[in-house]
Amino acid sequence: MTDITARKDQHLDVILSGRARHGLDSGFADIRFVHEALPDLDHGKIDLGVDFLGRRLKAPLLISSMTGGPARAEAINARLAEAAQQLGIALAVGSQRAALESGGAPGLDMALRLKAPDTPILANIGAAQLTRGFGVDEARRVLDMIAADALIVHLNPLQEACQPEGDRDWWGVGAALEALVKALDAPVVVKETGAGLSAATARRLLAMGVAAVDVAGAGGSNWATVEGERSEGEADKAHAAAFADWGVPTARAIAEVRAACPKALIIGSGGIRDGVEAAKAIRLGADMVGQAAGVLAAATVSTEAVVEHFQTVIRQMRTVCFCTGSANLTALRKAPLQD
Repeated sequence: MTDITARKDQHLDVILSGRARHGLDSGFADIRFVHEALPDLDHGKIDLGVDFLGRRLKAPLLISSMTGGPARAEAINARLAEAAQQLGIALAVGSQRAALESGGAPGLDMALRLKAPDTPILANIGAAQLTRGFGVDEARRVLDMIAADALIVHLNPLQEACQPEGDRDWWGVGAALEALVKALDAPVVVKETGAGLSAATARRLLAMGVAAVDVAGAGGSNWATVEGERSEGEADKAHAAAFADWGVPTARAIAEVRAACPKALIIGSGGIRDGVEAAKAIRLGADMVGQAAGVLAAATVSTEAVVEHFQTVIRQMRTVCFCTGSANLTALRKAPLQD
């Protein structure tokens, strides 16, 4: 097992153990809908459908990026792809850096697309790699590897700063990202990894021409904490511990990015626990809602467990719509909130 894949396995272990939880709450507890006691709706006919990357989804849900060593990643990705196809939702894979460097990896090949022929699939690479030999040709390779509809470039400066072997020289990453966006003949989605996007950064990214931004706010997994947990040195652990509550809470990040970027395609993720919080994310301005750690345990069990998990989320979202008098997502975005 390579150093990269061993590290990915350690990441999964920390997250599944529950030791990666962010010191900040996602902020959704402070958001409350006005209850509609007399909805003039049929619960079963509420439409959660949404268009995303040229495909019609049955619900505005994205299975967000997660990964691991080869054996675990192959099984997890297969289950997630099968579930996404059954549910009519979108799927983003974890970082393909190791697969790119090794020439491919089980679970990150065309078998994934065959399991989810109608699903928007998003490839993934880290922004730090853009100044380390990763360019347009490599981007096309990771897209082709899984017949992806778009490329996610993830921003993880806090994780890299806390990771003992992290990439800490980010000089020129912004310029390299802009060059990739302009040159690549596929949509590029840029996401944070648990510390949140500010309105100013979102505006900068959209000015580059990115197709969508994922705020990935604070409130879910904290990657500084993850790296602190897997570090062996006491100095590394102490350094990471200071960032336990670092970042912009997810609810705030969504609202601020939407206010600053009214026409942007926004994905809201970061500690979203259930369908009620997913509905709150839509109300605050997200077009799509992502979940990763929240479904990871199910993904280690079976496709059926993943399907059951998201069926519950979808049912909860539909009930929020029912109890706010919202026949669809357009109406949900205007549903009144309590003062």
